[in-house]
Amino acid sequence: PARAEFLPLNSQNWITQGNALRLDWLSVCPPTGTGVRFQAEDLFHTPLDQAQIDFENEGGETYICGNPPYARHQQRTTEQKEEMENLFSSTSVPPGDLDYVLSWVELWRRYSSHTDCDAAFVMTNSVTQGRQVPRYWPLLFKSGCSISFAQTSFPWRNNASGNAAVVCVIVGLTRDKRSVSQLYDGDLVSETAEITPYLTKGRVVFIEPRNSGPIMSQLTPMRTGNMPIDGGFYVLEPEKARSLALGNADAAKYIRPFLGSRELSQGRMRYCIWIEEADRQSVASIPEIADRIRKVESFRRSSSRIATKKLAAKPHRFAETQDCQRHIIALQNVSSENKPIRTPVLLPHPYMISNLCFGLYDGHLWELSILSSKLHHAWAATLCGKLKTDYRYSNTLGWNTFPVPTLTEKNKANLTACAENILLAREAHFPATIADLYDPEKMPENLRAAHDHNDEVLERIYIGRRFKNDTERLEKLFEMYTKMTSKKAKVTV
Repeated sequence: PARAEFLPLNSQNWITQGNALRLDWLSVCPPTGTGVRFQAEDLFHTPLDQAQIDFENEGGETYICGNPPYARHQQRTTEQKEEMENLFSSTSVPPGDLDYVLSWVELWRRYSSHTDCDAAFVMTNSVTQGRQVPRYWPLLFKSGCSISFAQTSFPWRNNASGNAAVVCVIVGLTRDKRSVSQLYDGDLVSETAEITPYLTKGRVVFIEPRNSGPIMSQLTPMRTGNMPIDGGFYVLEPEKARSLALGNADAAKYIRPFLGSRELSQGRMRYCIWIEEADRQSVASIPEIADRIRKVESFRRSSSRIATKKLAAKPHRFAETQDCQRHIIALQNVSSENKPIRTPVLLPHPYMISNLCFGLYDGHLWELSILSSKLHHAWAATLCGKLKTDYRYSNTLGWNTFPVPTLTEKNKANLTACAENILLAREAHFPATIADLYDPEKMPENLRAAHDHNDEVLERIYIGRRFKNDTERLEKLFEMYTKMTSKKAKVTV
């Protein structure tokens, strides 16, 4: 009886069974004063014997509730991919890398253009980060929609056992332009005239990845690390590298330290066989290395990928190569959610980094100061997004778009000193690893103080004082980015 009173389903009610991405929402929930003429457009899921719905909406409030599956583009089924292709075919938006939940946002966008309605979505936070923002959100905003309120990222929790590792946001959408919108960040609530699709305060802006290098010409280009595609024959664990070097003195000069994301964080070592073009003939006389070259060539030729087959023409070389003359400022592709500080590492020549890292090759030491700052972390965390709860990094989004004021020689000298202080503070705790040093519960006080001083020096360059919080940092950075890109656009014209 209690359920009947709460949800009084009887012969006067209609249940439409079907796929929400194939049904015409207006035919099921029409605007007030219009008649319902439901026709089964979802031929695969609607029962053939379902009666046609035929009545008039006489008014009142209509609520559309649902529970769209959480599925990133890599997790979508073939059927889900087809549904999104069909749904977005009438737009200019390719759905390839969009999360599945954005299909429901798109259906609301279309539905709300015919009847006055708002929406609120609990969504995977990836839809408000990275490449998905410039892919889909311009369509939404150009249609006259805006964000009326939002809750920033939080881990999904419910009473079910085995909760999925999902980080969510809540986004309220409307076509009724509000003078004030509310942005919720944990227990903090702030009011703003606009909320951006990155769930920050300030003017709406869409930031595209930049493949042409940093927007600030004073910054060193950031490139990915070295990719072997070698079948495992050029990458060596320490024991194997030691054995090879001891077994043949000539082979030792072709062995170099080779670090990936895990090695940078955990202080481990790996090595690689590195052969320059000029050394191709010399290594042919070293049996241990010549044998590996033959195996790499065979591995590449047997690949089903055309690009890998082509690499067999130069079996002695890595597939993608980057090198330095003096040093590399290296940064992990993915870092733990427990590290609210970017942790770039300075590696001297002849160290190499793998494609699981990014590097400033022979970069300025003051750039290590910028990469280590709260300012840059806030920007990268917002734009590059996360892999579940871990921070991802992208050179085209995190570094190439990062706004930096024009630095004087004095600014650079001060930031260089800050970078040196951070490195010295780490060194004082040798052999502690990066993972050890940046554990929030165990971070040494001198290292914490070095980072705090670094933030103060850098932030004073931006606004003459420390920022109050990440919200203020992002407001300033988005404002600078908008001004810089508009100036470049005018110059281009």
